[in-house]
Amino acid sequence: MATLPVFRWHLAPDGYATRRQLRARGLRPGGQGVAAQLEQPRRRRGPLVAYLYRVDCAKPVRPMTPARWAALAKANAARRRCPACRRDAGYVIPSSLGTCVPCAFPGPHGSEGST
Repeated sequence: MATLPVFRWHLAPDGYATRRQLRARGLRPGGQGVAAQLEQPRRRRGPLVAYLYRVDCAKPVRPMTPARWAALAKANAARRRCPACRRDAGYVIPSSLGTCVPCAFPGPHGSEGST
């Protein structure tokens, strides 16, 4: 197995980009493997690593179709629906709670009925 070239943080040569940098240019990796990596030395937790892809092999981002927009809207709506009371909470249900806030913390301090 071949080893990847490793560059220091902020010292990558032209022609390489991270996923975020590719996305900012309207590109995606397009099936290519990681071409290199950046490392920033850290003292306690080990090095911070970012993977680089070749810009010349990147492909344009696929456009959103009406079907993809509909699927995304449906997925986001499912994230807002409380599994306990089946209501749209109006916000994404926190995974730490698993339910909307009124269902997670019932009682006199709930949002319903208090004035």
